[in-house]
Amino acid sequence: MSKGPTSALSFTKLVVDDLEKMTAFYCDVYGMKELQRVQAHIGTDPIDETILSSGEDVSVVLILMKYVEKAPPTNGEVVLGFRTDDIEKLFARIRAAGGGIYLDIKDEPGAPYKAGFATDPEGHLTEILQFNE
Repeated sequence: MSKGPTSALSFTKLVVDDLEKMTAFYCDVYGMKELQRVQAHIGTDPIDETILSSGEDVSVVLILMKYVEKAPPTNGEVVLGFRTDDIEKLFARIRAAGGGIYLDIKDEPGAPYKAGFATDPEGHLTEILQFNE
């Protein structure tokens, strides 16, 4: 088998309905930083995007994408994953910013982490982990 070109995951696009509201949510709750706004097309469909990063690390970004002229697909298309050092405080911020708790925090004896699932204001699912020290 010949070795082909290398590749690495670089970004995830989450299709949203309210780009401004969702940009504010991910910046406020998860501490993401807005890098850039883009207006483009996918084929003939116009789109608007906000490109977000986790602070200074721009090697992996989250792109919030809105179809300008059509509705977004139903939720469940992707599950985002975030790490935190305080899952309880992060869950409180999610609730305060209009998100919800899908599955409360589990702290199984012997597990190397606490885990829970939350939703953003549009219902997109996020898995959140806090690794034990």
